[in-house]
Amino acid sequence: MRFKIEAILFGAGVVFLAAQFFQPARENPPADPAASFEAVVKPPAHAAAVIERSCRDCHSNRTAWPWYSGVSPVSWMVARDVKEGRARLNFSQWNLYGPEMSKLRLRAVCEAAAKGNMPPKYYTPMHPQARLKEPDVAALCGL
Repeated sequence: MRFKIEAILFGAGVVFLAAQFFQPARENPPADPAASFEAVVKPPAHAAAVIERSCRDCHSNRTAWPWYSGVSPVSWMVARDVKEGRARLNFSQWNLYGPEMSKLRLRAVCEAAAKGNMPPKYYTPMHPQARLKEPDVAALCGL
């Protein structure tokens, strides 16, 4: 029995070490400050701070890649979340959204925040500063 447990642990360790050789790209594309949400919309300071604190890492080209984003298999999930987040909404490329699309995006941001869907529940334990309080949601919904 003990040999079986040791063999399983050894095998898991080998798989974990091998996984480290398969890292996803962790890159931040160039960001033009003039194209950003802040430059285009000119939001109130509180709303801009909430977006910076709670949304930037997955929804902009200014992701702060945490240490664990370099450890597989977690790195795969983090890279996927950032890629999908940027594809759905990118605060660094806000100039690409016309006035109507901008309104729709802001409405979606408000709804996601008000329903507690953003930031995701699995994100906030490692990023407690990203949690949204009622005044934060109100600031986002006031945009």
